Amino acid sequence: MPHEAGTVSYQESREVAEASRETDWTKPSFGKELFLGRLRLDLIDPWPQPDPIRAAKGDEFVKKLNAYVRSEVDGERIEREDRIPDEVFHGLARLGAFGMKIDENYGGLGLTNLDYARSLMLVGSVNPAIGALLSAHQSIGVPQPLKLFGTAEQKRRYLPRLAAGEVSAFLLTEPDVGSDPARLGTIAEPVEGGYRLNGVKLWATNGTVATLLVVMARVPKSEGRRGGITAFVVEGDSPGITIERRNGFMGLKGLENSVTRFHDVFVPADQMIGGEGRGLKIALTTLNTGRLSLPAMCVGAGKWCLNVARQWSAERVQWGRPVGDHEAIAQKLAFMAATTYGMETMLNLCCMLADDDRNDIRIEAALVKLYASEMGWKIADELVQIRGGRGYETAESLAARGERAVSTEQILRDMRINRIFEGSTEIMHLLIAREAVDAHLSVAGDIVDPKADLGRKAKAGARATAFYAKWLPGLAVGKGQNPNAFTAYGPLAHHLRFVERASRKLARSTFYGMSRWQARMEDREVFLGRIVDIGAELFAMAAVCVRANAERDARPEGMELADLFCRQAKVRAEALFTALWDNTDAVDAKAAKRILDGRYAWLEEGVVHPQGDEPWVATWQPGPSTGEDVRRRVPPPS
Repeated sequence: MPHEAGTVSYQESREVAEASRETDWTKPSFGKELFLGRLRLDLIDPWPQPDPIRAAKGDEFVKKLNAYVRSEVDGERIEREDRIPDEVFHGLARLGAFGMKIDENYGGLGLTNLDYARSLMLVGSVNPAIGALLSAHQSIGVPQPLKLFGTAEQKRRYLPRLAAGEVSAFLLTEPDVGSDPARLGTIAEPVEGGYRLNGVKLWATNGTVATLLVVMARVPKSEGRRGGITAFVVEGDSPGITIERRNGFMGLKGLENSVTRFHDVFVPADQMIGGEGRGLKIALTTLNTGRLSLPAMCVGAGKWCLNVARQWSAERVQWGRPVGDHEAIAQKLAFMAATTYGMETMLNLCCMLADDDRNDIRIEAALVKLYASEMGWKIADELVQIRGGRGYETAESLAARGERAVSTEQILRDMRINRIFEGSTEIMHLLIAREAVDAHLSVAGDIVDPKADLGRKAKAGARATAFYAKWLPGLAVGKGQNPNAFTAYGPLAHHLRFVERASRKLARSTFYGMSRWQARMEDREVFLGRIVDIGAELFAMAAVCVRANAERDARPEGMELADLFCRQAKVRAEALFTALWDNTDAVDAKAAKRILDGRYAWLEEGVVHPQGDEPWVATWQPGPSTGEDVRRRVPPPS
C-alpha cells in the first residue's frame, strides 16, 4: 500500500508547532520590544563591535578564501556541468571552509557569525550553489545541532570529520509533508540497542554527497516512552539508505539535492540528538542563527547586482544620455543601492548580536531572512530590467557575441529559491507574527482558547486587565512626538522619530486586530503578514540609522545611504499601514473559494494544459528501494 502522511486535525498541527517553540524570553530582544511599541535603541546602540582577535582571524581566512575562489573556482563551469567539481570540494576542505562554524577544539575554524556570513557572501558571488553547499552543511546540517544539543561524545566523534571536509545534510521534508511536521511519516521504531528508520525524505540539500545526516523521524509513543519527532545523526552510507534521485531545479544548478529512502536502517541509540520528542525544537533553535546564512547570500547578490547595474547604466547610452541619467532607471539604481545597504546593515547587526550572545535574536534573524529574500529578489529582477535584452540573455551567449559575460539571468533564477528556502515568505510571516503577539497570548490566550474552562478564562481576564492597563497608555505618547528627540543622530533624527511613532502605531494595530478578531486572528494571515512587514521596515530603519551614525566619521557617505533607505522604507511602511484596514482581503478570500470550486473554470479554456494522470503530490511505497542509487562520493585528493 502506498504511504500517506498521517491525517491530523488543524488543532493537532498547531499544538505540535506550539510545543516546538522556545517559550522563554530570558534575554532582551530589540525585535520583540519593537512589536510591543517600544523602540529600545539601547539594545543596538552603541553599534556592536567584533572581538579584535577573532576579527583578525576572520579577516585572514576571508583573504585566503577570496584568493582561492578568484583563481581556482570557475562558476560558469558549475553552471554548465550542473555540479561542483571534486577539486573544489578538496580546495574548500584544505582551507577549512567546511569547519567555519565548528569550534577549534574539534578541528574547525571557530569563526564568528559575521565572518561566516562574509565568507558565504564571497563564495556565493562566484556561484550560489557553493554557498548553498556550505550553508546547508553548517547552518542546518550536523554541526549546528550538535553544537547546541549534542553530547560530548557525539561532538568528539563527528565534528572533526565534518571540519575536515565530510559533508552533512538536514532531512525533514517528505514527499507529502512540507511545512506541517505534525504529519511526518518517517518512523523511528525502537529496537534493541537503538531505532529502525523507515521513510522517504525529499529535497535534502547536499543529500547526494553527504556522509552524515540529521534525520527527523517520529518515534511512536508508548507506555513509558515519550515518543514524538526526534533528531538523529545517521551515517550516510548505512545499509538500507538509497539516494533514489538527484533533483533538478530552475536555478542553483550545482545543488546536490536528493530524494533519500530509509528501509530498515539501524541507528544506534547514542546517535539520537537531545532526547525523544525534541526534534522540532532542535530544528527551530538551530535556525535562530542558521537563518543568517541565507540573507548573507542575498546581500552578496545585492552587491553583485548593484555593481553590474552601476557600470552598465553609466556606459549604456540611449537618447543621447547614459541610461542611468534617465529617471526611470535612476529610481531603480537608488532602490538597489539603498536596499543593499539596508540588508547588509540588518545582517551585520544580527550576526554581531548573535556573536556577543547577550540578546535573543530569534525575531531579528527571522526578519532579516524574510526581508533579504524578498528584497534580494526584487533587486535581481530590477537588474534584469535595467539590462534589457542582455539581462535575459545567458552569459555564454553574450560571450559568443564578444560582450562581457554577465550572468544576469542566472542570478534571477538562483535568487528565486530564497523566498522558499528555510521557511517560505508565507511561513515566515506566520512564525514571526506568532512571536510578535507572544506577550498578548501569554496574558490573554486563555480568553480566546476554546479549550479553556471558565476558571482559566477568569484568571486570563485578570492578567489581561493588569497588563493592558499598564501597556496601552504607553502607546499614546512617546519620544517620536518630541521634535528635539534623537538629536544625537543628526540628520537621521527625524527618521528615528518616525520609527518610534510607527512602532507604537504598529502595537496599537496589533491590539485592535486581536480585539476585533480574537481567536480568528490566526486566520488573518495577510493582515499578520503586513504587521510583520511593517516591523521589518522599522527594524531596518533603526539599524541603518544607528550604523550610519556610528560610522559617520570613517564613512560619512553612509549617512546619505541611510537617509535614502529610510525615505524609501517610510513610503513602504505607510502603504502597509493603510493596507491593514483598506484592502480586498475579504473579497479575495471569497473569490478563492469560488475559484477552487471551479466556478470560473471556463476562464482556463483555449490553451493546452499540462497533461498526465500523475498525482500532484506523490505518495511513497514502504519497503526497499527499486531504483538505482545515485549517491555521489567525492574521492580523496590525489
